[in-house]
Amino acid sequence: MAESPKTKITTVISDFGGVLTTPLLAAFAAFQDDSGISPEKLGLAMREGLAEGEEIPLFKLERGEISEDAFIEGLETGLESILGHRPHLHHFRQKFWGALHPNEEMIALMHELKASGLRMAMLTNNVREWEPLWRSMLPVDEIFEEIVDSAFVGCRKPEARIYELTLERVGSPAGACLFIDDLQVNCEAAEAAGMSAVHFRDNAQAIGEIRAALG
Repeated sequence: MAESPKTKITTVISDFGGVLTTPLLAAFAAFQDDSGISPEKLGLAMREGLAEGEEIPLFKLERGEISEDAFIEGLETGLESILGHRPHLHHFRQKFWGALHPNEEMIALMHELKASGLRMAMLTNNVREWEPLWRSMLPVDEIFEEIVDSAFVGCRKPEARIYELTLERVGSPAGACLFIDDLQVNCEAAEAAGMSAVHFRDNAQAIGEIRAALG
């Protein structure tokens, strides 16, 4: 997906979940194994009772507009309509994060790029209450000089504002930035902002494309 940049890349901006961790789908699968609730049912529950065009509460959670407790309560209510009984999801965080592990190969690459003199930043859609959990998974502050967390800035990928904010914080022109994310829509938004992008699908593919983009 990455094209030869017109400007020399000086800054790498990486996603967190699904790039620097094992796949998020595996974490949802672990939750399903424990609860019997599939990702599809979670998606339906988030849309339960929404007006046409109204965004799902996950997006509000990732912007820090609602708390994790409020999100879980709404999810339980939505699932009650679908399942015919009200499940208790207080263990969602524990099961989800218990199934996520560091992607050591990509983390090693981030260290290597940092040591080579590249500027490093992280841009993550995340949850305010989860910050201690994801920060404990890898040496975040050793690798990244800037961290833009959606839950603390009030916008999320793929909204244009969060890319603009990230560029402001790193102080690099968009053309000098390489963005890495496991969702194509987020990569497309980064490219619309003027960055080069690598759509992470697996380690070998992504590392090859990152090295090619960096020359």
